[in-house]
Amino acid sequence: MIFQGKVKVIKNIKVIKSYYKITISCPSMVKDANPGQFIEIKVTDNYEPFLRRPFSIHQVTRSPGHQVTSNIEILYEVVGKGTELLSRIGRGEYLDVIGPLGNGFDYRLPITDYRLPILVAGGMGVAPLVFLAQKLQIHNTQYTIHNTLVLIGAKTKAQLLCEKEFKDLGFSVKIATDDGSRGLKGKVTDLLKEALRLTINQKRLTIFSCGPRPMLQEIAALSKRYNIPAWISLEEHMACGMGACFGCAVKTRYSIPNTQYEYKRVCKEGPVFDAKEIIW
Repeated sequence: MIFQGKVKVIKNIKVIKSYYKITISCPSMVKDANPGQFIEIKVTDNYEPFLRRPFSIHQVTRSPGHQVTSNIEILYEVVGKGTELLSRIGRGEYLDVIGPLGNGFDYRLPITDYRLPILVAGGMGVAPLVFLAQKLQIHNTQYTIHNTLVLIGAKTKAQLLCEKEFKDLGFSVKIATDDGSRGLKGKVTDLLKEALRLTINQKRLTIFSCGPRPMLQEIAALSKRYNIPAWISLEEHMACGMGACFGCAVKTRYSIPNTQYEYKRVCKEGPVFDAKEIIW
């Protein structure tokens, strides 16, 4: 069920440089949220900026002293007027939100279909994958968490996000940076190539990924080469977030009979897609 209304801000803190984490209290939204889904936030009561801003659900947490998970955390980077205004919101203030929206990751694989997840994040692509890691930990019936790889890529170590969060959940983390200031010097897809090469049975893997489009395109090619499933969360500009404006449509393959392709809305049919659906 989609919630719309005012929610209380629990905290809004700077993580590193221009990256912030805002926590809102919304028990009804937490109950229905899945990893990969997003919420739309009205960052001001004024008309400028007019449109809401979409943000992936980063984590769900409990308020201190409470037994029930009721908070949603959003990780965001200040890149424009909307996010700059959001960074000014203080504890105890209220925000108008809509969510959860979109389709998320299918992390509940059948018990008879044993698969080991590999999580691949590029830059701000870590945002929805922490929530996914939380869910995988809770539903750990098919694999051992410490054998589950999380691969994180960033431009430099100063822009590296969420390594501690994944490790605290028990996952094995590997890092790649473009400049070599931390971990492997190169792309996060180089780490993925190495992991696939070293895995005895690649067909028992499933990739979950979010990040820049070129990274996701390379992951789609790798999943095709190794014939393994890959679920990718696309990052597109969303105007309405509700599927009405078609501003975030992407070209996908032939699910309509007698056609070579069709357009699907990232905000409605996505943000998460089977990698082999997308026409790059």
